[in-house]
Amino acid sequence: MAARNSTPGRLGDWITDRILRGLIALALALPYAARVRLMGWLMRRVIGPLAGYRRRARENLALIWPDMPPAHRNSIADAAIDNAGRTLIENYANRELAHRMAGARVQGDGLQALAAARAAGRPVIFVTGHFGNYEAPRHVLAAQGHVIGGLYRAMSNPFFNSHYAATMAGVSGPVFEKGRRGTMGFARFLKSGGMATILFDVHDSSGEMIPFLGRPAPTSTSAATLALRFDALLLPYFGIRQPDGLGFDILVEAPIAHSDPVTMTAAMTARLEAQIAAHPGQWFWVHRRWKPRRTRD
Repeated sequence: MAARNSTPGRLGDWITDRILRGLIALALALPYAARVRLMGWLMRRVIGPLAGYRRRARENLALIWPDMPPAHRNSIADAAIDNAGRTLIENYANRELAHRMAGARVQGDGLQALAAARAAGRPVIFVTGHFGNYEAPRHVLAAQGHVIGGLYRAMSNPFFNSHYAATMAGVSGPVFEKGRRGTMGFARFLKSGGMATILFDVHDSSGEMIPFLGRPAPTSTSAATLALRFDALLLPYFGIRQPDGLGFDILVEAPIAHSDPVTMTAAMTARLEAQIAAHPGQWFWVHRRWKPRRTRD
């Protein structure tokens, strides 16, 4: 029975992957700016509504900002879905994105601490969220000579994940899939003085309940735990999409002070919240971020 019930899901995943592969191939045949705008439009007007992304984004926005006028919430939802589409195709064109990022502005109070850590061979964990384009900072810092790996969570669609994961590996440094083997490899990489990125803003069914945008959200504290274990610098960074929809400003914020995992993760969360407040249409409101946590025995 379990095998029969899982078959439609696998078939649906396969069909979704084939559609996305076709759209990605179509977009990649176009000039860079045209392809980014096209994928944003397709995600906002076609894929998002059909896949239920628009509905979910609107529901999440209503949960967090119930007093906001519905038209404003809907505008943010559409902008977020458009951003997701642009980010998707940008990350399939790593070389072109890297070329465009060559002149990106890099600023922030964390740059001096980053330089000091690099000189000392101290591990660095960059933390960010599904905001703007989360790979844009890695491109810019890689161009400056930093080798930055990453720890990622596999997508629920295994067919799509098999090729999307390769886009992360093509930026800078090794990437590790979250899980026992991947986390062990990630830990060894950090222990050797490596630099790596963790996107911490996804639902973690066994995580700590940490307020996010005013609502409790199960959140992994692994970034903070690893920072404490390896005495790694914990630096939030963000790739903030600019009004033209194509360029980015890179912000490397001041380090998160070492204390305990929950306090540190709450501080990371506050940094992301500030960026969402400033640019609400750049966060991926499609995430099922506020699902209940799994009950612990």
